[in-house]
Amino acid sequence: MMLLPQEIIRKKRAGAALSAAEIAFVVDGIVDGSISDAQLAALAMATCIKGMGTQETVDLTLAMRDSGAVLRWDELDLRGPVLDKHSTGGVGDLVSLVLAPLVAACGGVVPMISGRGLGHTGGTQDKLDAIPGYCSTPDLATFRRVVQQCGCAIIGQTADLAPADKRLYAIRDLTATVDSSALITASILAKKLAAGLSVLVMDIKTGNGAVTPGLAAARELAASIVLTAAGAGIACAALLTDMSQPLAPCAGNATEVRAAMQYLRGDACPARLHQTVLALGTEMLMLGGLAQSALDAQLRLLDALHSGRAAEAFGRMCAALGGPADFVERYDAYLPPARLLRPVYAAGAEQGYVHAIDTRALGLAVLQLGGGRSHAGATPDYRVGLSRIAEVGQLLDSATPLALVHASDEAALEQASAALRAAFHCSASAPAKPPQILECLRAPDQFNNQHRPDEAA
Repeated sequence: MMLLPQEIIRKKRAGAALSAAEIAFVVDGIVDGSISDAQLAALAMATCIKGMGTQETVDLTLAMRDSGAVLRWDELDLRGPVLDKHSTGGVGDLVSLVLAPLVAACGGVVPMISGRGLGHTGGTQDKLDAIPGYCSTPDLATFRRVVQQCGCAIIGQTADLAPADKRLYAIRDLTATVDSSALITASILAKKLAAGLSVLVMDIKTGNGAVTPGLAAARELAASIVLTAAGAGIACAALLTDMSQPLAPCAGNATEVRAAMQYLRGDACPARLHQTVLALGTEMLMLGGLAQSALDAQLRLLDALHSGRAAEAFGRMCAALGGPADFVERYDAYLPPARLLRPVYAAGAEQGYVHAIDTRALGLAVLQLGGGRSHAGATPDYRVGLSRIAEVGQLLDSATPLALVHASDEAALEQASAALRAAFHCSASAPAKPPQILECLRAPDQFNNQHRPDEAA
């Protein structure tokens, strides 16, 4: 029977499950261009509204994985198991920049394929592109060489790996179809499976700055990813973490790279960022057989951080991918500063303890500054963003700003300042701080399936 894109769209719009053959036909059409952007957008919207079952999601994931090259690491003399981490995105989420070299310094091998910014969330690839000379889209031979030599390589999605997802990802970004559990699951796992992983640990954000703000939706996504990964044959755990405020006290490409270098060098250690890094790293080391217990894993991670081995691993990776050989030591000399830098304070009547933050609004403020993409093909201004962002529970007064705004011109700075003031809500008394690590979900045969991990100090 001849398959037609419009009939597949109609079927999904009606809420029916697509067959493996229909999904394969769609993926082939994404790659060869026989399915138009309009048809792809319509199918993405129908899927976003009607959803997909587990088998459909597995079929979509595997079809997108097989739309390009699939890496095999067996023939290389690797130093350890092939592990990776992925986040559903948020504001100030620079975990990938520090976790990949940290796990590599503990004996893991991390071929991390990252994404660009999606909606109000930042993208790891955009952050790396702020580093002069860093090639975030190397050919596969270079990628494999850097992984083997350095233990980790963080790159963007290449034309060779899961090319179907690359086009679908761009369509979703521009058509308000980001928040679909099935499409998020397939997008993430297609790239990760194409990278030849044996272990994946997910960071599923929940809160007002997350793609899935509600806890129930975050749990649904976590279960979808863990079950789909199990169906595809890789070990997977998913942590639910808080994104009701920026994870690090900054947002924007160069500003987050600066914060990552400060963390790796031991110059700054934001508490919630540190808790998240250690929790994800612990899962990676345990699932990969590199630690015997959670305590053992945390001690190994802390030793790699405090000894400087993690910073050295980032420096080697950066140089191997074309960045400055002394970037970790002299990052401020290489990261471009914004033309304007100005603190923004709460109005007198709004001063007090930070009770809540509209985190999504902060991500949108960075987009309005030019730090993201308003249309396909746009290039972000890597210099702009926010730093020294106040956190929940912090006392704001006339000497303590909401944040520092890094802007290219006065008009953008004023617009971002107004957005900042509207995003912070203060109270006369200090609120309870939300826990950072909420839950951990695993497939039934992995450890004890599910637990609430202790937060690392």
